[in-house]
Amino acid sequence: MDKTYQPQQLEDQWYKTWEERGYFAPQDGGEPYCIVIPPPNVTGRLHMGHGFQNAIMDALIRYHRMLGRATLWQVGTDHAGIATQMVVERQLNTAGSSRQEIGREQFVKKVWDWKQESGGIITEQIRRLGSSLDWTRERFTMDEQLSSVVEKVFIDLYDEGLIYRGNRLVNWDPQLLTAVSDLEVISEEETGSLWHFRYPLAKDASRHVTIATTRPETMLGDSAIAVHPDDERYKDLVGKFVELPLCNRQIPIIADDYADPEFGTGCVKITPAHDFNDYEVGKRNNLEIINILTDEARINENAPEVYQGLDRFKARKRIVEDMEALGLVDKIEPHKLKVPRGDRSGVVIEPYLTHQWYVAVQSLADPAIKAVEDGDIEFVPKNWENTYFAWMRNIQDWCISRQLWWGHRIPAWYDGDGKVYVGSTEEAVRNKHNLGNEISLRQDEDVLDTWFSSALWTFSTLGWPDDREYFDRFHPTDVLVTGFDIIFFWVARMIMMTLKFTDEIPFKTVYITGLVRDEQGQKMSKSKGNILDPIDLIDGIELEDLVSKRTADMMQPQLKQKIEKHTRQAFPDGITGYGTDALRFTFYSLASTGRDIKFDLGRTEGYRNFCNKIWNAARYVLMNCEEKIVIESSKIKTEHFSIADKWISSRFEQTAKSIEESIANYRFDIASQSLHEFIWNEYCDWYVELSKPVLWDEENNPEQAQATRWMLLNIMEKSLRLLHPFMPFITEEIWQRMAPLLNIKGESIMLQPYPQPNDANIDHNAEEHIEWIKGVIVAIRNIRGEMDISPAKAIPAFLHKGSDNDKARLEEYRPYLQKLAKLESIEWLDSSAEVPAAATQLHGDIEILVPMAGLIDVDAERARLEKEIAKLESGMKVVSAKLDNKKFMDNAPEAVVEKEHGKAEQMSAALAAYREKLSQLLQM
Repeated sequence: MDKTYQPQQLEDQWYKTWEERGYFAPQDGGEPYCIVIPPPNVTGRLHMGHGFQNAIMDALIRYHRMLGRATLWQVGTDHAGIATQMVVERQLNTAGSSRQEIGREQFVKKVWDWKQESGGIITEQIRRLGSSLDWTRERFTMDEQLSSVVEKVFIDLYDEGLIYRGNRLVNWDPQLLTAVSDLEVISEEETGSLWHFRYPLAKDASRHVTIATTRPETMLGDSAIAVHPDDERYKDLVGKFVELPLCNRQIPIIADDYADPEFGTGCVKITPAHDFNDYEVGKRNNLEIINILTDEARINENAPEVYQGLDRFKARKRIVEDMEALGLVDKIEPHKLKVPRGDRSGVVIEPYLTHQWYVAVQSLADPAIKAVEDGDIEFVPKNWENTYFAWMRNIQDWCISRQLWWGHRIPAWYDGDGKVYVGSTEEAVRNKHNLGNEISLRQDEDVLDTWFSSALWTFSTLGWPDDREYFDRFHPTDVLVTGFDIIFFWVARMIMMTLKFTDEIPFKTVYITGLVRDEQGQKMSKSKGNILDPIDLIDGIELEDLVSKRTADMMQPQLKQKIEKHTRQAFPDGITGYGTDALRFTFYSLASTGRDIKFDLGRTEGYRNFCNKIWNAARYVLMNCEEKIVIESSKIKTEHFSIADKWISSRFEQTAKSIEESIANYRFDIASQSLHEFIWNEYCDWYVELSKPVLWDEENNPEQAQATRWMLLNIMEKSLRLLHPFMPFITEEIWQRMAPLLNIKGESIMLQPYPQPNDANIDHNAEEHIEWIKGVIVAIRNIRGEMDISPAKAIPAFLHKGSDNDKARLEEYRPYLQKLAKLESIEWLDSSAEVPAAATQLHGDIEILVPMAGLIDVDAERARLEKEIAKLESGMKVVSAKLDNKKFMDNAPEAVVEKEHGKAEQMSAALAAYREKLSQLLQM
């Protein structure tokens, strides 16, 4: 083995080997286990959320594969309607063309061409994570087979009366000219204004009601003024009318619970065509619904002529000016408000009245609710079931049409009178309805919401309804790993659709992950300049390349400078390549169920060191075993095992048991902690060291040396299998070298059995004895540290007090103690003996003594410590005075105050250590 672990040299090679040999496909026999990947957008690039969720899924798949189950991790990508259309439209615009210019057919062809050339980037990046997906079964939501399922589901639902066309409010993107889902709307707080307008009463201009609005332009579509039924101030006005300023029409004052008497004046303007809440008020009170906007968010013909054709924000300015000229502006206040913007276009989204296709979901929701109530589907953590129920029990019909060209075109045709016919093709429609060629038909221009095809993902990817081999074998799937933000948009809809069409649940468990945030807990975003790219963390990236990447396409110079400065400060040397295994292990260590993750690169660096630790331990084992003939385990006699051999075997079983329980409960953080503790601390730091005295004494005790050599190999090999689902690359590389020495047959560690805990191998007596040895050694090491005695210097030590049992252990384990604590001698000091001047530590009832004579000049050391203590006490007074100074605390920058607090903590810790050391010396 090379002296140092170089992950970049191993990862590509092993992944290609696994994929080429077909190891990712379901193995013959075994109980089926299936996960479907949440399909990433075909336009996508890997982000930390992908990395986190893929790490979780791959650990589950590799674990169950090693348990002997026939595992299928179904892979595929989503056609991502809006995102993909925008990518290709930008390319056309750059070339001086547009989709309108080339037409729908040519545009769709260009999208397919783009998908063929550039659509595979995300899947190649997923490979870099070590994800053991069955690539031979890769699916795409626009594939012919999946598209036929989409058509069938639409047609069947329409025929049952569960899909209909309606004129209702939607989220409308006036730049992309399409309806968008709530998930595609980002609402962030912005500074705006709150305009207070007076509406005069009809027939009594001396009286008026005052309303407040953040969107003055919508007043052109007002249908009423609402007050609360119990609001005494306005009871006499209910049923009367006000003059709608600028519009030359009257609107009623109505009583409705929606009005809040405590907010503003208690009067609220109702604009049913441009506000979701107002729309519901309008329906309850049979109000006129007046749409005053065009698709492009310009004022339309339903408004006064003077405003027609104006952009909504220019109309806003003009309306405020006109209201001021009429003396009807009561006041204007600065106001913080949530502004909804399209996540793709960045423009303000409008609630907009338009004809769209809808799914009537109530009859689909009821069995989906029951499936979770009855425990057929379990959410982990369980509290997310409440979120699911809250949405499902107040579910609204689902708008499934989008005004795009890329996607599943709605299988509906219209005749000249606007009558709609639904079918898979025009020919099928004509045959079904006996329509002659003299009747002209045109297909609906809209496509289906991407979430519609995604809702069918578990069964459409497995071959339903025609090619049922994989569907019958692997459906329902076992677990869905996804984020809480798409419980409504994807999880719930999959449950509804799958139950409706297959009579089965889509999955048995929904494991909900948190969001991956930066180390300060902030959401990662391009505008914050805190996005981390998993591939950069795996391979590394130079500082200048990182700066360029983070500031690419930024139009605002100030923001660009801010992000460049932040990046240079955060990563002055760029990002070191940590390798895939270290990144994956970081994700597991942070995977507390349901909580957001504060991603800390310090952890990743620590787990890169963990990889190095494993690598070096493997080199030690191989160097001590490769040139020896390793006998079979059946020839090893139990009596030849040392106490350390029995201990490490026992600790392995305890660790295996902990990991089994942790994975069953989706506690990957606890599983990774158990693995790290066992491999780093118990195997590498203790057992490897405890093995050395035995191997060094091979000439006198060859049977015990051979038993220890076998145990070193055996536990390392089993630990590699225990670790493999979490760190696939390094474990494969080392296992390939170790397995032959144990006569283990097999092509890959990923096809080996996962270690199962065996209580028969748990040896509490051995664990108790080794804890005693460790306690004594740690005590002596602590004394060395406190007294600044070199670790290389052999020193004498005494054990004092304690029991006869402790005395017997000293005699039995003296070689371990002398070698690992670097002692020239260690003896038992009887209670009657004179106790020398010594530094002491306690372990249980035992006093561990290290005489200082000849090791340090006690008087000189006392003087030095007293001088250091005085210096620190003086420094503490200065820092404390600053922190107690109100003027300093009020005016100093936060970073300066934090720095002073840090100084105080460091000085306090140092003082405590020096005083403890001085106390020891004063007792000598």
